[in-house]
Amino acid sequence: MASGTATRAEIASQPATWERATEMAGGVAGQLGSQGERVLVIGCGTSAFVAQAMARLREDAGHGPTDWAYASELPTGRTYDHLIAVSRSGTTTEILQALDSPVAAVRRTCVTAVPGMPVPDGCDDVVDLSYADETSIVQTRFPTTALVHWRAALGEDVAGLVDAGRRAVVADLPVDVTRFDHFVFLGRGWTVGLAHEAALKMRECAQAWSESYPALDYRHGPIAVAGGSTLGVSLGGVDADLLHDVRATGATILDDDHDPLARLVTCQRLAVAAAEHKGLDVDRPRNLTRSVVLTDLEETR
Repeated sequence: MASGTATRAEIASQPATWERATEMAGGVAGQLGSQGERVLVIGCGTSAFVAQAMARLREDAGHGPTDWAYASELPTGRTYDHLIAVSRSGTTTEILQALDSPVAAVRRTCVTAVPGMPVPDGCDDVVDLSYADETSIVQTRFPTTALVHWRAALGEDVAGLVDAGRRAVVADLPVDVTRFDHFVFLGRGWTVGLAHEAALKMRECAQAWSESYPALDYRHGPIAVAGGSTLGVSLGGVDADLLHDVRATGATILDDDHDPLARLVTCQRLAVAAAEHKGLDVDRPRNLTRSVVLTDLEETR
């Protein structure tokens, strides 16, 4: 990565924010859904993929039924004890609308980097991750820090995560990203959300052709376009036989035994490298803003 970009600095800072998240998690675990509560986690963009990963992690940990949704596409006909809204900026219009919806639940918590904004002000509890806020439009350290915080709050042993992050931000990139024009990210379980986030980073930063799938579904059609210019990346838990099938197309595969969040850091760095090869400004990606705040007309569509 070229030096001097805010995005590069924020990617490199993740081990420090992860360490702080592990220290904070115990004090706010109750704000993130008590044992047995029916929980809905919502977000938009990157935060929606964080919500997807959070929901699966909570259910896998045995804490109770947990759904996730895009804030603009809420479930109908269901009730929840607790709604958790993930919003870096605390201003996203669709989340504000969701807080006024019938599924907003008895209790509402916001996970945010900017307390005092309309979304956190509309919630009962606020998980303040302001130390992980970003000046970049493209999110990197806020989503990963939120997930470290969540994993620790669920009781997972995350002691090795900080060191895994330190290695991920300084290691040589595993491939020359300029060899590829097609990027596929695959996950299983909670890492499906990470795969979607990795693909989004490649689109946002590098304006590149990127896709993401639950790994076993990749055989069901999408594998047809894989070939020699494809880079496939496992975010964790992907079956060896599926990776063998993807390699058989001529694609290059990245898979290792690192923690999935460390793998996501590598994907962030690959996206920035691809962008800089094209001469793109990763701090100011095309057509994007830090927060999506809709006009009255757009809100009613």
